[in-house]
Amino acid sequence: MAEQAVDEGRRRFLTVTTAVVGAGGAAAAAVPFLASLLPSERAQAAGAPVTVDVSRLEAGGILREQWRGRPVWIVRRTPEQLAALEGLNSRLRDPNSDVTDQQPAYARNLHRSIKPEFLVLVGICTHLGCSPLFEPEIRPQPFASDWKGGFFCPCHGSTFDMAGRVFAGVPAPANLAVPPYRFDDEQRITIGLDPEQGAA
Repeated sequence: MAEQAVDEGRRRFLTVTTAVVGAGGAAAAAVPFLASLLPSERAQAAGAPVTVDVSRLEAGGILREQWRGRPVWIVRRTPEQLAALEGLNSRLRDPNSDVTDQQPAYARNLHRSIKPEFLVLVGICTHLGCSPLFEPEIRPQPFASDWKGGFFCPCHGSTFDMAGRVFAGVPAPANLAVPPYRFDDEQRITIGLDPEQGAA
């Protein structure tokens, strides 16, 4: 009888130990599997909204950011640059931003922006994906004798005005894209969220 009691105690001990070790092993195997289902930190960063402080951006200046692996520019336009936009319509391919997939509805206006002073663009030429140069000065340029400021793509010569609208007669078929964005306050812009979306 004493031997049976010892055997039962040993059996219980082995059963409990095996169950604990088995559960621990299953949990240890499940953690990497479940972690593999989550997006990587790099993937999260690539698609996550980006908040930018624009309080130090001077008039006529540009900030360059990255969002979803693409360059995004924030330009603070001068009153002279804004005034020059009005006289360019006859020289542009899509002056009224009729190609709707190039900007959100709230950027379908003369300035292609929420606030006229600030322009937010994806910095990729719509021709073959080069990154245009920022040429903000209102003065003659080698590529345009009556330049009013804007963007010049050195790859194939496409030109865009200070609203990212493409000039007629150049290789680029469409205006530079405006990404979704919103003003969180007077100093911060969040790229990747529309104005009606919740707090970042």
